[in-house]
Amino acid sequence: MGEETLSHTLHFAPSSSSPAGTAASSTDTSAAAAATTTASKIPFRPRKIRKLSSSAASAADDAPGKNPTSGNRLAVRVIPRPLSADGEIASALRHLRATDPILARVIDAHDSPTFQCLLTPFHSLARSILYQQLAIKAAASIYARFLALCGGEAGVVPDVVLSLTPHQLRQIGVSERKASYLHDLARKYHGGILSDATIVAMDDKSLFSMLTMVKGIGAWSVHMFMMFCLHRPDVLPVGDLGVRKGVQMLYGLDDVPRPSQMEQLCERWKPYRSVGSWYMWRLVEAKSNPNLASSSVGALNIGSVGVGDAQQQQQQQQQQMIDSFQMLPQSWVKSISPTGTA
Repeated sequence: MGEETLSHTLHFAPSSSSPAGTAASSTDTSAAAAATTTASKIPFRPRKIRKLSSSAASAADDAPGKNPTSGNRLAVRVIPRPLSADGEIASALRHLRATDPILARVIDAHDSPTFQCLLTPFHSLARSILYQQLAIKAAASIYARFLALCGGEAGVVPDVVLSLTPHQLRQIGVSERKASYLHDLARKYHGGILSDATIVAMDDKSLFSMLTMVKGIGAWSVHMFMMFCLHRPDVLPVGDLGVRKGVQMLYGLDDVPRPSQMEQLCERWKPYRSVGSWYMWRLVEAKSNPNLASSSVGALNIGSVGVGDAQQQQQQQQQQMIDSFQMLPQSWVKSISPTGTA
């Protein structure tokens, strides 16, 4: 289709007073019209109007960048079945035995792990904050006083924690810094940013991003929470010294692998890296305490993660980290502690 032109022609009304005037006027008008017609041509490209079929229009709306709301759509993410679900541990062990023959020997030397959690997500997170950087007995004592201050385990809810003043928390041994962490967690629940329901429904990546926004909760704490409270099957705590030491022992490495190396070393365990990590703790315990019978080690549930000499060494070497099993209810800790106390 070629270019079209738009012409503006000036028309002057002829004078009726005289024929000469009329002729002159007509001549002038023709000249003027010719001049202005040439000068006033404005080239433009016509608009092309296409009629789309209903199916094509629908496809265009769904195309990226065409639909203004398409960028806000949430991708559907499947939450994996928790390890506490029926048959999941058996599936995990079959996968690990098939993909890692070396790990299979460790699995055969211990009984299967069991996963259970008696605390709500909020309670578990609050408890993990209280236990940070403390010896087991000191942390247990402060936690017991915290429960009493909240009116029992059922009282460990966001509104109650928010009502506790820093002075009240300080009186039971909670530092000012940890009090601010507890209040920040409670405020995020109170404001609707977090809730037990949304935490359970989040995929691992989103959950990690949201929880590390809470003051005092870092990557390692989130990994422990995901394993122990939510029973997520594919968590690899790359910052945990016990797991890293176990991987070194398992594969006969000269040095303890760096966190950046753990992903590649444990790639074959996917999608059950939580269970593989659990056996790393078991391996370190068995190596550190040869007199510990395999049956008694294997009978320990997930709450026993971190007990033994290996985790005591971890406390000495990395004071910023707490024993993994401290994430769980105190009654479990007492039942599985090698010394009978916690």
